[in-house]
Amino acid sequence: MSVQTAEPVTGEDALGDELRGRALAVREHVLRIGAGANGAHVGGSLSAADILVALYFAVLRVRPQEPDWAGRDHFVLSKGHAGAALYATLAERGFLPVPELDTYGSPAGRLMAHPTPAVPGVEFATGSLGHGLSLATGLALAARRAGRPNRVFTLMGDGELQEGSVWEAAMAAAHLKLDNLTAVVDRNRLQISGPTEGRMGLEPLADKWRAFGWQVAEVDGHDFDELVPALRAAPASGRPTVLIAETVKGRGVRHLEHRKQSHFAKLGEAAYERALAALRASA
Repeated sequence: MSVQTAEPVTGEDALGDELRGRALAVREHVLRIGAGANGAHVGGSLSAADILVALYFAVLRVRPQEPDWAGRDHFVLSKGHAGAALYATLAERGFLPVPELDTYGSPAGRLMAHPTPAVPGVEFATGSLGHGLSLATGLALAARRAGRPNRVFTLMGDGELQEGSVWEAAMAAAHLKLDNLTAVVDRNRLQISGPTEGRMGLEPLADKWRAFGWQVAEVDGHDFDELVPALRAAPASGRPTVLIAETVKGRGVRHLEHRKQSHFAKLGEAAYERALAALRASA
């Protein structure tokens, strides 16, 4: 199957600069959302930001002004608690106005804590962990049966891989030979209660996916030089693909990195200013 990329690419150097700039903007938006009245899942949003930016600015075929375009590639955010990062990325990509991010969590607004299809560009309401891969598998199967070239991507947290429904979907996708399906694991190694390996060990994670019949790639989830080629790569015929992306929870804000306490944060003004200064210093 052919692999087509998103529109905004003119050269690899220019692309890298654009992606880094967009990722910084997405993280700034996440921190501002986290400083709002409702707080947000900051740590996992920051770890996922580079993956989302790589997808929306270098890989996915989408039309922000026509979000339901039949020829689009599909994206499902399985780790729905990182909705702040998805909304920020969609805003940067033009699906919604950037000022609307300030309405996050407002009962009168569209931006609920977990993604909702009321937001342009969101395919499904997600966040019941372990369901995203099943939804993506259904989309990939429907596209193939309709003879459409759409690719389907889903982003999962590593903690949700402890859900049995993930492995049911993984088994089904391989059995159905869905080579138009790519899953990405945000492998930040932390869940709300602590390290994943201390709660229910996932390793050897790559071997598990291979045993289920998937093509596996392991990448640095914060390095666009690795992320973009891996996401763009032509899939192995008859096999779904999984990218295990090694990431850092709280990425970009040093005092939030590698800390389970960053999973959810309601930043006060002083904490927000400190986090923003740390983020910009690390850029």
